[in-house]
Amino acid sequence: MDKKTRRTPEIVIIGAGFGGLAVARGLRRAKANVTLIDRQNHHLFQPLLYQVATAALSPADIAAPIRAIVRRYRNTRVLLDSVVSVDREARLVQLESGTSLPYDALVIATGARHSYFGREDWAVDAPGIKTIDDAIKVRSKILVAMERAETDRQENPVTRSQHLTFIVIGGGPTGVEMAGAIAELTRHAAGLDFRYLSPSCVRVMLVQSDTRLLAAFPLDLAEKAKASLEHLGVEVRLGNRVTNITADSVMIGDERLSAAVIVWAAGVKASPAAAWLGAEADRAGRVIVKPNMSVPGHPDIFVIGDTSSVEGAGGRPVPGVAPAAKQQGQFVARVIRATIRRRRPPRRFKYKDYGNLATIGRKRAVADFGRTKLSGFSAWFVWSTAHLFYLSDFRSRITVGTQWLWSYITFDRGARLITGLGDGMMPTTVWTDDAPKE
Repeated sequence: MDKKTRRTPEIVIIGAGFGGLAVARGLRRAKANVTLIDRQNHHLFQPLLYQVATAALSPADIAAPIRAIVRRYRNTRVLLDSVVSVDREARLVQLESGTSLPYDALVIATGARHSYFGREDWAVDAPGIKTIDDAIKVRSKILVAMERAETDRQENPVTRSQHLTFIVIGGGPTGVEMAGAIAELTRHAAGLDFRYLSPSCVRVMLVQSDTRLLAAFPLDLAEKAKASLEHLGVEVRLGNRVTNITADSVMIGDERLSAAVIVWAAGVKASPAAAWLGAEADRAGRVIVKPNMSVPGHPDIFVIGDTSSVEGAGGRPVPGVAPAAKQQGQFVARVIRATIRRRRPPRRFKYKDYGNLATIGRKRAVADFGRTKLSGFSAWFVWSTAHLFYLSDFRSRITVGTQWLWSYITFDRGARLITGLGDGMMPTTVWTDDAPKE
């Protein structure tokens, strides 16, 4: 940072996820002006988005206004905007609003988006879940499908079966958690809240191209996760590659499966930060950074979180998970503070791996801590505790913890709201007889 050209250094942070907020927090007492840019006005706890999509939590339970989080950081301002480009030579960030922001240090923490492996046309019919809007749309599709099945009853068995078929594509933690949550939601609702549906009517399928689930976990835990899903009634299809997706069907090889809801959880790619910087990227589009998280040739630009690729212990890439992003943000804040004070900054980021966690519905989970492996209720308790810890504020922790406890005791999900209904979205037929459930 060139302190001769500016009395107070200007630090620009793009993205208010775990990494970006960790940087802002680490610089809250620094003698610098900090600008935090995000295209949303809220910080979102993405690992729990699937619970919004399956009506276990409300959006406000896992999100908090960015301005409220940083209001006590006297040197920090927030801009609701999107980045268009970065001029590395002039040290300027160009925003969609037309504003140009100068910087002495730039931190890019813009996360990742879904990858459809060259079939971006599938995104409309098989949405992933990265935002609150995504989660609410999926939630509405699931609940509308069940309402339509209730209306069709036995008069239209083909379409009724389609309305009760839900397919999740991808066998990583997101796919496993999503499939388990859909199974619990739909089977529980069918059994208690609908008069003409029963749990046996519902078909939930998880499709994975690999021959196993949860590639980052030991095989024995992956097998336990598979068994837990099957116990919930999920049909797990391993070694099956999706060849096409339409609005109401999935092609697996030559087999066509009709479905009301299709959810994509098969892959991610980084934000376009590499294109902004003209920097080298890996196959997933992540910027390849130096050990101190800076871009080669540009010591004033740092890339962290899902947008970056950096080696960890044993030469393995640091995983794109919330703890890693938070640690990288804390590290970069230390580097910037040291530079402002004209002290020697830390030279290498070291990731502390606290293990892998994945939940498979109510009181089922798997946890890998290296030598220690957990499954079942004990893993679910650890998973719940860890996720409560990472929520952004005390109110959210109390709210989510209370909701989970209530759901555990009663099996009830309190956010089963259908929103955004348009004309013609719901059937108009009304049945008046009292036929029993199947």
